[in-house]
Amino acid sequence: MNALENIKIALRSVRSNLLRAILTMVIIAFGIMALVGILTAIDSAIFSLNDNFSGLGANAFTIEPRGQDMGSNKRGRKAKRGEPITYKQAMAFKDRFDFPAEVSASVRCTRSATIAYGDEKTNPTVQVRAIDESYLDVKGFEIEKGRAFTKREVLNGANKVLIGSDVLKKLFKGKAEKALGKKVSIGNLQFRVVGVLKSKGTSMNQNDDRAVFIPLMDGKRYYASQRQNYNITVAVKDATRMEAAETATIGVFRGVRHLKSSEENDFELFSSDSLVSMIKENTTNFRVAAVAIGLMTLLGAAIGLMNIMLVSVTERTREVGICKALGATRKNILWQFLTEAIVICQLGGIFGTILGIFIGLGVTHMMGGTFRMPWNWIIMAIIVCTLVGLASGIWPAMKAARLDPIEALRHE
Repeated sequence: MNALENIKIALRSVRSNLLRAILTMVIIAFGIMALVGILTAIDSAIFSLNDNFSGLGANAFTIEPRGQDMGSNKRGRKAKRGEPITYKQAMAFKDRFDFPAEVSASVRCTRSATIAYGDEKTNPTVQVRAIDESYLDVKGFEIEKGRAFTKREVLNGANKVLIGSDVLKKLFKGKAEKALGKKVSIGNLQFRVVGVLKSKGTSMNQNDDRAVFIPLMDGKRYYASQRQNYNITVAVKDATRMEAAETATIGVFRGVRHLKSSEENDFELFSSDSLVSMIKENTTNFRVAAVAIGLMTLLGAAIGLMNIMLVSVTERTREVGICKALGATRKNILWQFLTEAIVICQLGGIFGTILGIFIGLGVTHMMGGTFRMPWNWIIMAIIVCTLVGLASGIWPAMKAARLDPIEALRHE
């Protein structure tokens, strides 16, 4: 008997004991669903984060104040948190940094602004960010209509504004040409719209489309506070010179912060690659837990399948005897029952994989991420189902193959 004939016999056996086979397949399906669903959700989340971080630019990093206490051996004292980066320091760094890279400075003014035009106004959930002339390029924004800020507007302030697509929809019914030149209110302040940005989507639970951008000096003038921190992003033109750029950045920024040679850096550099790598490392435990949960469920399914196959051997003893009497070898009988166990596992695995993909899609959608078809986990599910089928069916198959044909024919 060839493999195709064995599969046909296996399917016929499944149909003859449909309820019993379905219950076993459901257990297998839940195990595979746990594996594929959780792992797909994790992979899609990481892919989405990686895609969102690429908004920094493929070869970009940011300068931020040191965010956590670090121990120091000097007289038992602890190093303090890094002081916020001031406007003066951000501008000084831009002027002094002569590496072939693009430098952007920006500051978040508020995350709870209400933008109004005429009788229309947004919810008080709009982010206002003050930016320089390089910000849009470094962060990957594109202009749909209008223009970006000029360097003069950035340095002097001009009460101009760029609006995101969500704000455009709310105030101007999505018509970019209607928004240009109009004055909108940000709180009690008036700004003229000079540009409309293309949709960029959600990144790290931050909707860049529900945001407006004003010149950097306007942000300093209207939203200055004592602990305000300016964000500096460096986008390197040549990816092979990232390390050199980081070294140059540390040297220049130490001078900007007036740090002595004996003092440690009170700032840190963060790149999108390092953040994604950190997230991938932290999700390893989730992957291991998902695999453990799935394997425990599959262990129960394997035991149940083995029990079913043993019962099937007993019920089909006479059938085995007839097959042997007609010339079937031990190997034929062995593969017939092994194939049946594998077919049951694969049917359950297919159902579980489909459920797992939909669960991963749902979780990814709720997280605002980007879904990826988990081909690697689908292949893994097929392999795992095959192994479970082999492990569950080997003993019953060997028992069937060893039956004496004469005794089997006598079996009632």
